[in-house]
Parts: sequence; C-alpha cells; structure tokens
Amino acid sequence: MRRIVLIQPKRDGRIFGKSPGSPYTLMRLASLVPAEIPVEIWDENVRRLPLDTLREGDLVGITSMTVTIEGAEVIARRAMKQGAGVVVGGVHATLLPEHTSTFAHSVMVGEGYFTWQQLVQDFAAAGIKGMQPEYRDESWADLEGLATISDRVIQMVDENRHYWTPYLEITRGCVRSCDFCTAIRVSGRRMRLRPVDEVVDEIQRRQIKRFFLTDDNFGLNFSTDPEYRAELFEALAKLDLHGWTCQSEMSIAKHPELLKMSVAAHLDKHFVGFESVNPDNRSSLGGKSKGQAQQTREAIRIIRSHGVGVVGLFVMGFDSDTPATFQTMWEFVRDSELDSVSTTMLTPFPATPFRMQLEREKRLLDSPWRHYDTAHVTFLPKHFTVDELRRCYDWLCRKIYHPSQILRRGTRSLARHPLSLAGKKAFGSFSTDYGYRRTYAYRNVL
Repeated sequence: MRRIVLIQPKRDGRIFGKSPGSPYTLMRLASLVPAEIPVEIWDENVRRLPLDTLREGDLVGITSMTVTIEGAEVIARRAMKQGAGVVVGGVHATLLPEHTSTFAHSVMVGEGYFTWQQLVQDFAAAGIKGMQPEYRDESWADLEGLATISDRVIQMVDENRHYWTPYLEITRGCVRSCDFCTAIRVSGRRMRLRPVDEVVDEIQRRQIKRFFLTDDNFGLNFSTDPEYRAELFEALAKLDLHGWTCQSEMSIAKHPELLKMSVAAHLDKHFVGFESVNPDNRSSLGGKSKGQAQQTREAIRIIRSHGVGVVGLFVMGFDSDTPATFQTMWEFVRDSELDSVSTTMLTPFPATPFRMQLEREKRLLDSPWRHYDTAHVTFLPKHFTVDELRRCYDWLCRKIYHPSQILRRGTRSLARHPLSLAGKKAFGSFSTDYGYRRTYAYRNVL
C-alpha cells in the first residue's frame, strides 16, 4: 500500500476564506489508519483536489451525501481509471448501495468504523483484488472509545485555519420516525452516548472554541438521559468555549433545570425540528411536533426565557400543505421570537417512507441528485403544480431571508448575552441565518 487518501466532495466551498464545517467523519476514519500507513484528507471545499497524483497502490475513500454523490462519482471514476482502489461510503452509499456500487470497487454501508479497518487490512494484503464489493456495518456500536481523533489528524486538518465551525459528536441515533428523515436509517433508533471525559478530551486536544453537534437529536436526551446531560453540562461549563449549537426537539421546553445548566455550559442555540405549522401534517412528524403554531410559540418562549437561543427548522411541501400554509408560515416567523430560521423544501431522500410513497404513486420527478439539497422541488405535489410550489417557496424564502429580517433576528439573538460576551457571540448570532440564505441561493440568487 502506497497511501490512503480520504476525500470529501465539494458542497459549499469557501465562505470568506473558510469552509463552513470540518470533515469530521473523515477525521475519525483517518485516525483509525495504522501509524505506519500514510494518510491524507482532501476536502474539495477547501482546495482543488490533486487527482492527477492518484495511482496504483493508493486506497481512496470518498464520503458523500446524496446531494454530492454526482461529484463523488466523478472523483471515483477518475481515481479508478488511474489505478487506485476506490471505496465510497456515507449517507448515500448506506441508503443506495446498489447505485454507489456502479462506480466504486467497494461500498461502505452503515457506520463503517469496524469494517473500515477490515478494508484497510484487505487492501494492504492484496490491493484491489482483496477488496470486497460491500462492507456492511449496522451493529450500532457503543460510542465509548470509538474512532478517537488522533493528534496526527488534528495537525493535518488544521481546523481553526480552514473551517468556520468544527463538527463534534456527543450522541448518536434517534427514536423518532419522521417519514422524510434519513437519521434512523443511517444511525439507528437506539440512543448512544459518548463518555463525557472523551468529549472533553477531544475538545481540548482539537483546541476548538465553538462547534456544531452532528447528533441527529441531541435534545431528545433531555428526556431519555437527564443525568448524562447534567454530567455533560457540568463538564463543559468548565471549558473556555465561545459557544456551540445542536439539533434538538421542542420537548426540551419541559426541562428548565437542564436548560439553565446548558447556558452555563456555553450552549448557544438549539436547532429545533418544529417541521410544520400545519397540524394536518402531524402524522408525518414522528412524534416531534403536532404542527400547532400556538404550541410551537409557547415552546420557543419557554426555551428562550432560560437564555438559550432557538433556531426553528421547518419543512414545506407536505401533502397537506396548501398556498395558505406558506402565508401562515411567514406570519409565524415574522411574529415569533426565533433567533434564526431554516425553511427547506420537503425532499424524498432514498430509502425513506416518503420516497417509497412517491414511487408507488409515480410522483417522483426525474431530478439529478444535486437537486436533493432541500431547496429544489423534486416531486409532484398534491395541492400545487411544480411551478406553483416553487413560487410559493421562493416567496417565503425571500421574505424570511431578507437582510432586514436577518438583522432583526440576529440583533435579538445577540441581545440575549451580556455586553461582555458580545465579541464571542457576534459570529453565531448572525451566521446561521446567513448560511441558510446561501443554501436557498444555490438554486435562486436572492
């Protein structure tokens, strides 16, 4: 074996000189490579990939979401043509291994931390001939000691220089069953927790001051594992952090003591999956929300009253939505106390119940995978034409992400903090809305 090259295809590119988020999965996989084997991480968001250097003896591992799988395929075919061994993993490979196998020697299905090590051994022993067509790992292993990031990788990636917001994982899994979500199909239904001391050690060794949790539903553990939450918050409160954010759900409003502790632990915002303000959509929301606007407003008020910010996550285009839903959504956002807003287009990701329904009803559009970015219409709606749904979504996004609205919400978010913390909190107060504005602008320049 000559070396291992781990690649993240381009999605966002650089914003003001840095990429939004670090290649966290690749950092953990690279840390499992034996010290005697050279390993490199190539992030196409940060630099142009030197693909011409790939050749026989190189093992190339590519991670990809559905939205970037076309770029991954281009890279994979180029690497294979030049003689390298190629394995593709990540969300899309797990959901559609039969598609991914058409442009890779091997497909990594599931979490892959154990099968990755097996693949490295197989390639080291026999090159491409030793690679199995599929490496499947859906055992949902405990997180203790799992793929600890090595000092070699920390130095290689240099997160503070190249990335605005490093990623971190503390828990994994989700018991909810939203019929449009891929989480339980990629990370399982069983909630798994990392030991607190391992979390603290990683933060300190990476020397990161802010981070975003990749956990599918960090807030669910307020209800399922409150003692673990308390232990974690007590430990993080001792660190000199600028702030961090997580994905969550509105049930955290029922846990005032933990919300207070989270503020001391430097938690800035919960990205709360309210999903819809239309109560007719509640059967699609997996128990996270009933789609009732007043209930959502009250949860936001309670959470913010404890000094924690709320980013509202909403999905548009459900079968029960009508043009009136978009007007209701705008009025809700305009009048609410949300710190930031994510409003996305319902997207039929592979292997989800929603996609299966559309396939049965022959409502899938022939859209390229790059349109699975939650900003395109990729299916035939029930109460709209495709153009009508697109126009309604465009109208809503232009309202929500108008600079005046971003300024209003960001200023309100910054005002939650004492003046002495303004320097630390200014970036996070405005960056979330700006990022979502850019996501929408992938398709339609504002």
